[in-house]
Amino acid sequence: MSGTIRAAAIQINIQLGDIDANVTRVREAVAAVAGQGVQLAVLPEVWSSGFAYRELTELAQRTPELVEEMGRLSAEYNMVLVGSLPEPDGDKVCNTAYLMDKGQLVGKYRKIHLFSLMNEDRSFTGGDRWLVADTSVGRIGVFICYDLRFPELARRLALEGAEIIVVPGEWPKPREEHWRTLLRARAIENQLFVVAANCCGMTGKLDFFGMSMIIDPKGVVMAEGGYEPAAIIADLDFEDMYKWREQIPCFRDRKPQCY
Repeated sequence: MSGTIRAAAIQINIQLGDIDANVTRVREAVAAVAGQGVQLAVLPEVWSSGFAYRELTELAQRTPELVEEMGRLSAEYNMVLVGSLPEPDGDKVCNTAYLMDKGQLVGKYRKIHLFSLMNEDRSFTGGDRWLVADTSVGRIGVFICYDLRFPELARRLALEGAEIIVVPGEWPKPREEHWRTLLRARAIENQLFVVAANCCGMTGKLDFFGMSMIIDPKGVVMAEGGYEPAAIIADLDFEDMYKWREQIPCFRDRKPQCY
Protein backbone atom coordinates (compact mmCIF):
# COMPACT_ATOMS: atom_id res chain seq x y z
CA MET A 1 0.00 0.00 0.00
CA SER A 2 1.16 3.57 -0.65
CA GLY A 3 -0.17 6.91 0.44
CA THR A 4 -2.33 7.60 3.47
CA ILE A 5 -5.60 6.14 4.76
CA ARG A 6 -7.87 7.26 7.59
CA ALA A 7 -8.66 4.68 10.29
CA ALA A 8 -11.02 4.61 13.25
CA ALA A 9 -11.42 2.44 16.33
CA ILE A 10 -14.99 2.45 17.64
CA GLN A 11 -15.62 1.74 21.31
CA ILE A 12 -19.14 1.16 22.58
CA ASN A 13 -20.69 0.01 25.82
CA ILE A 14 -21.91 -3.40 24.70
CA GLN A 15 -25.30 -4.34 26.12
CA LEU A 16 -25.02 -7.97 27.21
CA GLY A 17 -27.17 -10.15 24.97
CA ASP A 18 -29.06 -7.20 23.43
CA ILE A 19 -28.25 -7.51 19.74
CA ASP A 20 -30.71 -4.88 18.53
CA ALA A 21 -29.38 -2.20 20.89
CA ASN A 22 -25.78 -2.96 19.93
CA VAL A 23 -26.57 -2.89 16.21
CA THR A 24 -28.16 0.55 16.61
CA ARG A 25 -25.04 1.87 18.34
CA VAL A 26 -22.75 0.44 15.70
CA ARG A 27 -24.82 1.88 12.84
CA GLU A 28 -24.67 5.33 14.40
CA ALA A 29 -20.95 5.15 15.11
CA VAL A 30 -20.04 3.87 11.64
CA ALA A 31 -22.11 6.61 10.00
CA ALA A 32 -20.38 9.22 12.15
CA VAL A 33 -16.83 8.14 11.27
CA ALA A 34 -17.75 7.74 7.60
CA GLY A 35 -18.73 11.42 7.65
CA GLN A 36 -15.14 12.17 8.68
CA GLY A 37 -13.63 10.31 5.75
CA VAL A 38 -12.73 7.08 7.53
CA GLN A 39 -11.75 4.21 5.21
CA LEU A 40 -11.08 1.55 7.86
CA ALA A 41 -13.22 1.10 10.99
CA VAL A 42 -12.66 -1.50 13.71
CA LEU A 43 -15.36 -2.66 16.14
CA PRO A 44 -14.88 -4.39 19.51
CA GLU A 45 -14.87 -8.13 20.17
CA VAL A 46 -18.25 -9.92 19.96
CA TRP A 47 -19.79 -6.48 19.53
CA SER A 48 -23.28 -7.83 18.91
CA SER A 49 -23.82 -9.39 22.34
CA GLY A 50 -20.77 -9.44 24.55
CA PHE A 51 -19.94 -12.66 26.36
CA ALA A 52 -23.51 -13.73 27.12
CA TYR A 53 -22.43 -17.32 27.60
CA ARG A 54 -25.80 -18.75 28.67
CA GLU A 55 -27.45 -17.49 25.48
CA LEU A 56 -24.45 -17.81 23.21
CA THR A 57 -25.71 -20.60 20.95
CA GLU A 58 -29.05 -18.84 20.46
CA LEU A 59 -27.43 -15.45 19.88
CA ALA A 60 -25.04 -16.94 17.33
CA GLN A 61 -27.99 -17.87 15.13
CA ARG A 62 -28.40 -14.20 14.27
CA THR A 63 -24.78 -13.78 13.18
CA PRO A 64 -25.41 -14.39 9.45
CA GLU A 65 -27.77 -11.39 9.37
CA LEU A 66 -25.20 -9.33 11.30
CA VAL A 67 -22.49 -10.21 8.78
CA GLU A 68 -24.89 -9.00 6.09
CA GLU A 69 -25.38 -5.79 8.08
CA MET A 70 -21.62 -5.27 8.32
CA GLY A 71 -21.42 -5.77 4.57
CA ARG A 72 -24.21 -3.29 3.98
CA LEU A 73 -22.52 -0.64 6.13
CA SER A 74 -19.19 -1.32 4.48
CA ALA A 75 -20.70 -0.90 1.02
CA GLU A 76 -22.79 2.15 1.90
CA TYR A 77 -19.81 3.99 3.35
CA ASN A 78 -17.18 2.63 0.96
CA MET A 79 -14.93 1.37 3.75
CA VAL A 80 -13.30 -1.65 5.31
CA LEU A 81 -15.20 -2.71 8.44
CA VAL A 82 -13.86 -5.26 10.93
CA GLY A 83 -15.43 -6.75 14.05
CA SER A 84 -15.87 -10.10 15.77
CA LEU A 85 -19.10 -12.02 16.24
CA PRO A 86 -20.11 -15.43 17.64
CA GLU A 87 -20.04 -17.63 14.54
CA PRO A 88 -22.20 -20.78 14.53
CA ASP A 89 -20.30 -23.84 13.28
CA GLY A 90 -22.50 -26.90 13.56
CA ASP A 91 -23.04 -27.48 17.28
CA LYS A 92 -20.07 -25.25 18.09
CA VAL A 93 -19.53 -21.48 18.28
CA CYS A 94 -16.36 -19.65 17.22
CA ASN A 95 -15.24 -16.13 18.11
CA THR A 96 -14.78 -14.88 14.56
CA ALA A 97 -13.64 -11.57 13.12
CA TYR A 98 -15.11 -10.62 9.75
CA LEU A 99 -13.38 -8.28 7.30
CA MET A 100 -15.79 -6.53 4.96
CA ASP A 101 -14.32 -4.42 2.16
CA LYS A 102 -16.83 -2.18 0.41
CA GLY A 103 -19.52 -4.80 0.88
CA GLN A 104 -17.43 -7.89 0.15
CA LEU A 105 -16.25 -10.44 2.71
CA VAL A 106 -12.48 -10.59 2.12
CA GLY A 107 -11.58 -12.75 5.08
CA LYS A 108 -12.57 -14.10 8.45
CA TYR A 109 -10.41 -15.10 11.40
CA ARG A 110 -11.38 -17.44 14.23
CA LYS A 111 -9.74 -16.46 17.51
CA ILE A 112 -6.89 -18.86 18.20
CA HIS A 113 -6.11 -18.09 21.84
CA LEU A 114 -9.20 -18.43 24.05
CA PHE A 115 -9.09 -16.70 27.44
CA SER A 116 -9.48 -19.51 29.97
CA LEU A 117 -9.56 -17.09 32.91
CA MET A 118 -13.02 -15.99 31.74
CA ASN A 119 -14.04 -19.53 30.65
CA GLU A 120 -13.97 -18.56 27.00
CA ASP A 121 -12.47 -21.95 26.17
CA ARG A 122 -15.57 -23.66 27.61
CA SER A 123 -18.02 -21.85 25.35
CA PHE A 124 -16.07 -21.22 22.15
CA THR A 125 -14.09 -23.43 19.80
CA GLY A 126 -10.67 -21.99 18.97
CA GLY A 127 -9.38 -21.35 15.49
CA ASP A 128 -6.14 -22.70 14.05
CA ARG A 129 -5.29 -20.34 11.19
CA TRP A 130 -3.89 -16.83 11.09
CA LEU A 131 -5.20 -14.28 8.59
CA VAL A 132 -3.64 -11.56 6.48
CA ALA A 133 -6.08 -10.15 3.91
CA ASP A 134 -5.54 -7.90 0.94
CA THR A 135 -7.95 -4.98 1.16
CA SER A 136 -8.51 -1.59 -0.43
CA VAL A 137 -6.65 0.00 2.51
CA GLY A 138 -3.65 -2.32 2.56
CA ARG A 139 -2.74 -5.74 3.91
CA ILE A 140 -4.54 -6.35 7.20
CA GLY A 141 -3.70 -8.94 9.84
CA VAL A 142 -6.12 -9.77 12.64
CA PHE A 143 -5.87 -10.39 16.38
CA ILE A 144 -8.79 -10.81 18.74
CA CYS A 145 -8.16 -9.56 22.29
CA TYR A 146 -6.18 -12.26 24.19
CA ASP A 147 -4.18 -12.99 20.99
CA LEU A 148 -2.36 -9.78 21.85
CA ARG A 149 -0.35 -11.61 24.51
CA PHE A 150 1.20 -13.96 21.93
CA PRO A 151 3.96 -12.18 19.97
CA GLU A 152 4.51 -15.25 17.78
CA LEU A 153 1.21 -14.58 16.05
CA ALA A 154 2.05 -10.92 15.45
CA ARG A 155 5.40 -11.83 13.91
CA ARG A 156 3.73 -14.35 11.60
CA LEU A 157 1.31 -11.68 10.38
CA ALA A 158 4.19 -9.25 9.81
CA LEU A 159 6.23 -11.83 7.90
CA GLU A 160 3.18 -12.48 5.73
CA GLY A 161 3.12 -8.80 4.75
CA ALA A 162 0.67 -7.23 7.19
CA GLU A 163 0.82 -3.44 7.16
CA ILE A 164 -1.91 -2.99 9.76
CA ILE A 165 -2.93 -5.26 12.61
CA VAL A 166 -6.51 -4.75 13.76
CA VAL A 167 -7.53 -5.80 17.26
CA PRO A 168 -11.20 -6.17 18.24
CA GLY A 169 -11.12 -6.45 22.04
CA GLU A 170 -13.08 -6.83 25.26
CA TRP A 171 -10.20 -6.17 27.65
CA PRO A 172 -11.43 -5.52 31.22
CA LYS A 173 -10.09 -3.76 34.26
CA PRO A 174 -7.66 -3.84 36.01
CA ARG A 175 -5.21 -4.64 33.18
CA GLU A 176 -5.21 -1.28 31.37
CA GLU A 177 -1.42 -1.00 31.30
CA HIS A 178 -1.02 -4.49 29.89
CA TRP A 179 -3.35 -3.54 27.02
CA ARG A 180 -1.52 -0.30 26.33
CA THR A 181 1.97 -1.78 26.61
CA LEU A 182 1.30 -4.88 24.55
CA LEU A 183 -0.34 -2.91 21.74
CA ARG A 184 2.64 -0.58 21.51
CA ALA A 185 5.05 -3.52 21.66
CA ARG A 186 3.32 -5.32 18.78
CA ALA A 187 3.53 -2.14 16.68
CA ILE A 188 7.18 -1.43 17.53
CA GLU A 189 8.58 -4.93 17.12
CA ASN A 190 6.80 -5.48 13.80
CA GLN A 191 7.07 -1.91 12.45
CA LEU A 192 3.44 -1.65 11.43
CA PHE A 193 0.23 0.15 12.40
CA VAL A 194 -2.09 -1.19 15.08
CA VAL A 195 -5.77 -0.23 15.27
CA ALA A 196 -7.37 -1.62 18.43
CA ALA A 197 -11.01 -1.20 19.48
CA ASN A 198 -11.95 -2.05 23.06
CA CYS A 199 -15.42 -1.83 24.58
CA CYS A 200 -16.15 0.41 27.56
CA GLY A 201 -18.39 0.62 30.60
CA MET A 202 -20.12 -2.28 32.36
CA THR A 203 -20.93 -5.43 30.41
CA GLY A 204 -22.68 -7.76 32.81
CA LYS A 205 -20.46 -7.85 35.92
CA LEU A 206 -17.28 -6.84 34.08
CA ASP A 207 -15.96 -3.30 33.88
CA PHE A 208 -14.24 -2.36 30.61
CA PHE A 209 -11.99 0.67 30.41
CA GLY A 210 -12.11 1.57 26.72
CA MET A 211 -8.72 3.02 25.86
CA SER A 212 -9.02 2.08 22.19
CA MET A 213 -5.79 2.97 20.44
CA ILE A 214 -4.25 3.69 17.06
CA ILE A 215 -0.46 3.29 17.08
CA ASP A 216 2.17 3.98 14.44
CA PRO A 217 5.14 1.70 13.55
CA LYS A 218 7.43 3.59 15.94
CA GLY A 219 5.05 2.95 18.83
CA VAL A 220 3.68 6.49 18.92
CA VAL A 221 0.08 6.59 20.12
CA MET A 222 -1.68 8.57 17.40
CA ALA A 223 -5.13 8.45 19.02
CA GLU A 224 -6.52 7.04 22.25
CA GLY A 225 -9.99 6.73 23.71
CA GLY A 226 -11.08 7.32 27.26
CA TYR A 227 -13.61 5.44 29.37
CA GLU A 228 -16.75 6.62 27.55
CA PRO A 229 -18.15 5.52 24.17
CA ALA A 230 -16.17 7.20 21.41
CA ALA A 231 -14.59 6.82 18.00
CA ILE A 232 -10.92 7.69 17.66
CA ILE A 233 -9.46 8.56 14.27
CA ALA A 234 -5.95 8.85 12.82
CA ASP A 235 -4.31 9.00 9.41
CA LEU A 236 -1.94 6.12 8.60
CA ASP A 237 0.96 7.09 6.32
CA PHE A 238 2.41 4.01 4.64
CA GLU A 239 5.34 5.88 3.11
CA ASP A 240 6.47 6.83 6.61
CA MET A 241 6.15 3.19 7.66
CA TYR A 242 8.37 1.92 4.86
CA LYS A 243 10.93 4.68 5.41
CA TRP A 244 11.09 3.67 9.09
CA ARG A 245 11.63 0.04 8.11
CA GLU A 246 14.58 1.13 5.99
CA GLN A 247 16.06 3.18 8.83
CA ILE A 248 15.80 0.30 11.33
CA PRO A 249 15.97 -2.84 9.14
CA CYS A 250 14.73 -5.35 11.72
CA PHE A 251 13.32 -7.78 9.20
CA ARG A 252 16.46 -7.81 7.08
CA ASP A 253 18.62 -8.34 10.17
CA ARG A 254 16.64 -11.27 11.56
CA LYS A 255 18.54 -14.53 12.22
CA PRO A 256 15.71 -17.07 12.40
CA GLN A 257 18.15 -19.98 12.18
CA CYS A 258 19.49 -18.91 15.60
CA TYR A 259 16.14 -19.04 17.27
